[in-house]
Amino acid sequence: MVQSALRTLLRCPPARPRLCVYRAQSRSGRAGHCHPWRRAFSDSSESATATTSRGSQGTGAEGTEHFLGGVFVGTGAVLTVLYYSGGLSALEPNPKQPEDAGRDIGSTSTSTSPLESVSAPQYDLSESNILGAQQEFVGILSADGVDDTLSARIARSSTDWSPAPRGELDRPCLIVYPQTTDDVSRIVQVCHRRRLPIIAFGGGTSLEATLAAIHGEVCIDFRRMNRVLEVHERDLDVTVQPGVSYLELNELLARHGLFFPPDPGPGAQIGGMIAQGCSGTSAYRHGTVKDWVLGLTVVLADGTVIKTRRRPKKSSAGYDLTRLFVGSEGTLGLVTEATLKLTSKPDNVRVAVVSFPTVQHAVDAAVQMVQKSLPLGALELLDGPSMRAINRSGYCHKDFDEAPALFLKFEGSDAVVAEQVDVVRAIARDADCRSFQFGKDQEESDALWQARKTMLWSLMTLKRDPDDKFLGTDLAVPISRLAQVVEVTNRKLAESGLVGACCGHVGDGNVHAAIFYNPAEKEKAEKLVLEVEQFGIQADGTITGEHGIGLEKRDRLIDELGVDAVDTMRRLKVGLDPLGLLNPEKVVRLSPASRG
Repeated sequence: MVQSALRTLLRCPPARPRLCVYRAQSRSGRAGHCHPWRRAFSDSSESATATTSRGSQGTGAEGTEHFLGGVFVGTGAVLTVLYYSGGLSALEPNPKQPEDAGRDIGSTSTSTSPLESVSAPQYDLSESNILGAQQEFVGILSADGVDDTLSARIARSSTDWSPAPRGELDRPCLIVYPQTTDDVSRIVQVCHRRRLPIIAFGGGTSLEATLAAIHGEVCIDFRRMNRVLEVHERDLDVTVQPGVSYLELNELLARHGLFFPPDPGPGAQIGGMIAQGCSGTSAYRHGTVKDWVLGLTVVLADGTVIKTRRRPKKSSAGYDLTRLFVGSEGTLGLVTEATLKLTSKPDNVRVAVVSFPTVQHAVDAAVQMVQKSLPLGALELLDGPSMRAINRSGYCHKDFDEAPALFLKFEGSDAVVAEQVDVVRAIARDADCRSFQFGKDQEESDALWQARKTMLWSLMTLKRDPDDKFLGTDLAVPISRLAQVVEVTNRKLAESGLVGACCGHVGDGNVHAAIFYNPAEKEKAEKLVLEVEQFGIQADGTITGEHGIGLEKRDRLIDELGVDAVDTMRRLKVGLDPLGLLNPEKVVRLSPASRG
C-alpha cells in the first residue's frame, strides 16, 4: 500500500520485483514475521508519518508530498545500494542451512517448485544418531519391535522383481515394527527430530524400486499392523490397518457375504495397494483401488496424525485429501488405517481360458468384448511365452495350449453367466480361436484362475540364469490403441534378443512386458523399456497404469505430463514434507544428483 501510494505521489516506475520479494519474504513465511530491516523500515515509516501529521498542519498536500518523498526516496536509495552491493545478503536467512533442507527456496509467489529451486535434503546418518534413534525406538516398541540384523536389512533392500540395487549402501539402517497409529507417529517424530529418512514396507514387491533404501533409511515394516478394526456390514465398508492382506480380508468378508474387489498380486497388502494406487485383474469391471477407498488415517512427516474423511459414501468437505494420498507411494504421508468400500460377494463366478493363433487375434477379440460393454469380471491377456512359463512352473495342475490366450472371469447368476459366455464364444470363434476351456463349476474355475494369479512367479522360470534381473513395463493406453501397443511391444522384445513375455489387463488397456537380463544386457533392457514407454506416451497413454513411478520412472514422468506438472507435484512434496524424509527421491527428485 505504501509503495503504491509512493509511486503515485512521486510518479516513479514500479519497484524491482526482486526487491519486492526481499521485502515480502520472512523466514517463517507467516504474516507479521518480518526481517529486522523491514521492521526498522516500518517503524521509521510510522514515525515519519506521525511527524508529518504533526508538522504538516497548514502546509497542505504539497508539504506532505515533499516530506514523504524525502524519507522514502532516501530509504529506498540506501536499500538499493545495499542490495546491489550485497549488503542485504547477511540479513537474509541462508536457504542452504540444514534446517531448510528440502524446502522451496524460490519465490513464495510461485505455484510450482522446479528442481533447481529446492535444496537437497540433509540427513544425519551418523552411527551415533542411528544408535540414539534405536534406543528411542526400543523405548516406544520394546526390544522385539526393532531389528538391526544384517539379514533383516538385506531382506528389505530389494526383491526378485525390483530393479533396485542390492549393495551395502542400499539397505535400511534399522527396521521397526509398529502396532498402532500412535507407534508410527512417535517413530516419525523421532526421525523428524533426528533428520532420519523413512521408507514404509508392506508386501515388498517394489516393481519400480519404490522401496529402495538409497539413503539407508529407517524402514517402518507394517507386518504387525495387520488387524481388521471394524466391519460395518450394513454400511458396506470396513476399516483395516495397512498390513492386512487383501486375500485374508476377502476370506473374512466372505463370511458376511461381502467382497473387496481390487485384485493385484497375491502378496499385496492394503497399505501397499493404496500407496501404489494399484488395480489388478478386476479393474475392468470394478475399477482401481482409488475407487474403493473412503477415508484414511495418515501420519505426516513430522508425526502429525490426520483423518482425511469420514465414512459416508459422499462428501464435499474440503479438498479430497484421500485421493491425494492414494498413489503417493509413501512420499507424502504414511497410511496407518484405511476405511474401504465393499460390495456384495458374487454368487456365481466362472472362468474361461481362450487361446488364439497370435497375440493380434487375442487382442482383436478383447477389443470387441470391451466395445460391446460386456460386464466381465476380468479380461486378461497372456502371450505364448507366458503360457509356456505357467506350464513349466507347475503352480497350476493343468496343461495349457502354449499360445496367446485370454483369461476371462464371469460374475452373476447362472442365466447372466450363460448369456455372457455365448457372446464371448461367438467373438472368439470369429477371431479364429484355437481352444475354449470353460470352468463348469467353482472348483474348475478356481483351478483355471490359479494359472493367472501365479503368473508373476511362473515368469521366473524364463530366466536363463538364477541371477538374471527383472525389468517390466506398465503401459496403459486407450482401448483403440491397444492392439498397436501390444504389437510394438512384442516386436521390440523380439528384435532385442532378450528373454521376456507380454501380458496384461487388456480390459482396461493395461499391458506389461516382463524382461529378463544379465548384467551385460542391462543397457539393452533399459533401452527397450524406454522405447516402449515412449511409444505408449505417443499413443496418448501412460507409462504406469498401476505400478507407480518409484525410482525408475521419474524422468519419464516429465515426458508424460510435462515439467510444470511434475514441478507442481514437487511443490506438494515440499509443502507436506519440507525435510524430504518420507521415501526420499521417489516420484519426484529433490536432488539433481539422486540415483535412478
